[in-house]
Amino acid sequence: MERPTMDDVAQRAGVSRSLVSLVMRESPRVSDSSRAAVQRAARELNYRPNLAARQLASRRTLTVGLIFYDLHNLFFSEVTEGIHAVASASGYRILINNGRQQADVERAALDSMIDLQVDALLLAGTILDDDVVIAAAEQLPVCAISRAIDHPLVDTVCNDNRLGSNLVVDHLAELGHRRICHISGGDGAGSAERREGFVDAMHRHGLEPMIIDGHFTEQAGAQAARDLLNHDDPPTAIYAANDLSALGAMGAIKQAGLSVPEHFSVVGYDNTALASFDYVRMTSVEQQRLHIGEAAMRAVLSRLDTPRRAALNEMVVPELIVRSTTGPARSGPITAR
Repeated sequence: MERPTMDDVAQRAGVSRSLVSLVMRESPRVSDSSRAAVQRAARELNYRPNLAARQLASRRTLTVGLIFYDLHNLFFSEVTEGIHAVASASGYRILINNGRQQADVERAALDSMIDLQVDALLLAGTILDDDVVIAAAEQLPVCAISRAIDHPLVDTVCNDNRLGSNLVVDHLAELGHRRICHISGGDGAGSAERREGFVDAMHRHGLEPMIIDGHFTEQAGAQAARDLLNHDDPPTAIYAANDLSALGAMGAIKQAGLSVPEHFSVVGYDNTALASFDYVRMTSVEQQRLHIGEAAMRAVLSRLDTPRRAALNEMVVPELIVRSTTGPARSGPITAR
């Protein structure tokens, strides 16, 4: 069967072809009644606008490339919801690639996106070298998500990771915890700032920071917790660099016959859907994930519409969401139930 054309829609609606074109381009110069008639005819004929023609007219592909640090992390999936909402409303499609936590894979994905002539790039938590990101920004609009890059061509939307860590330490200290361990996120985006914020907050409370190098994965959190359980003087609280790592730590604690928060308080970061599940109910730092995605997409769209010489750098204020994985510090040695 032949696909319906704009002429078919015009004939069905009883209007001119040029008026159908105006409706498809969402022009305000169309009456409500005429717009409704064209839209009704298009639905009846199952008409789809010619995307290729629109691209040629605008000299754009109407696509934006999105590269993730790790697609398994729900944080990035939830950020994508915000990206998609703004992109869809603006007539853009998102091309997604997963860097799999490897800089060389991310670089190949970036080169592929540029070869596909996407109109802009969103880099979500990537670990690409700054000079690689800046070189890309010299060719098309780029926004780095959850990563600070100081360059006028690179827009950024980041969470205030130092403040987030401060909120965690303040909460745990109020509960009486004095031995608090931070499981870091390794080389992941934002990990260094969360670690620095943790150290500063611990010193502010007159406490000695304890840090185990980890990663933004469940496996890393589990291994770190097992190491802590073998420590001569284990901490009473664990602050993991993200929810996945915290979930891994909680699993290792449970496997050892211990409980949260009776033996260990545990805090995550990102406040993903995982944290709010009824059987988890994890205390975690909220990053406003939808807002981050929306802001990043708007940033690249604004550069497409009006090229500028200054970067947009938005710092999102975090909030600690307290649930049932944190409680008063244990007063004695660890004893399994």
